[in-house]
Amino acid sequence: MKNDKGPMKPVAWLWLAVAAMLAMGALCPPQTPAQVPARFYWKTLSGANAVPLIVESLSGNTNPFDPAHTVTPGASFDATMAMVGYAKTFPLFDRAALAAIILPMGRISGEVTVAGKTFKQSTNGFGDPMLEFNINLLGPPAQKSIPDVLRYEPGFSIDLLADLAFPIGDYDSDQPLNIGQHRWYGRLGLPIIWQLGPWVPGKRMTLEFLPAVWLFGDNDDYVGQRMETDPMFQLDAHLTRDLTEHFWGSLDASWYYGGKATINGVSGEKRDDFGVGLTLGYQISKNLNLTVSYKSTVNDNARGDLQMDVFMVSLVFGWHPIIEGMQRLKEGE
Repeated sequence: MKNDKGPMKPVAWLWLAVAAMLAMGALCPPQTPAQVPARFYWKTLSGANAVPLIVESLSGNTNPFDPAHTVTPGASFDATMAMVGYAKTFPLFDRAALAAIILPMGRISGEVTVAGKTFKQSTNGFGDPMLEFNINLLGPPAQKSIPDVLRYEPGFSIDLLADLAFPIGDYDSDQPLNIGQHRWYGRLGLPIIWQLGPWVPGKRMTLEFLPAVWLFGDNDDYVGQRMETDPMFQLDAHLTRDLTEHFWGSLDASWYYGGKATINGVSGEKRDDFGVGLTLGYQISKNLNLTVSYKSTVNDNARGDLQMDVFMVSLVFGWHPIIEGMQRLKEGE
């Protein structure tokens, strides 16, 4: 028995080290409908699962539950958003894939003027649930075993991303301020990860991009009117760096372009907005990850510019049956 237990210890240690990846933000669905956190598209062992809890405090001149970021000049909104979800990784055609679902909920209040009428309102409830699918196109093959994980380095990788929201959230056609959007919308994108330097915990560094286009259906009952929204281009960028083996940071930037809204034939302005932010992540345990971030628009002096700031705290619990089994074996030694 002594000979059997001897070699088990280093192997179990390696497997438990791999388990730490399950607590990374790579298994966390998007924070808000039009924002993607740093390290979201990092890959891990196929078959991993995660449940996130995300809480955000938001303010600005646009409804934060609306990914089109339609600006109402002079409006002022405050919101608290909570999101829960589930994500799972799996191999597809030998490529790493991920599927996730997230359900937003919360409350929003503010003042807005539409068609010459001023509304002071507040609402709460559930938003539109969103499905996400992501598959790697260029990069290392899917990680199907522990040796695959230990050899993994992203190098330069490109994914294909597709999101779809279902218009079943709470909606009141008598007011413009709603948590549900009463229309279909979704996103197509190409997440890019560029590894900079060695892939060693404590030294990992990446440059990440997400070019994407958002597509919106029509809302045929927007305070008794019809609202149409042009496609909106989004570009997210992140420079991430490990600060220790369990602590990392990211400098974030976003650009939104397009998304012009038309209400009963009257067109608004298209978006051309920039935002910057900072993200800090800490691995509390092999299963639990904490992320804190702040983001704000910067070119927001004009009355029609997007004005929004977001403070976010998230906890992500991740697990994998193989890793959990190894942990039980280690505890039984």
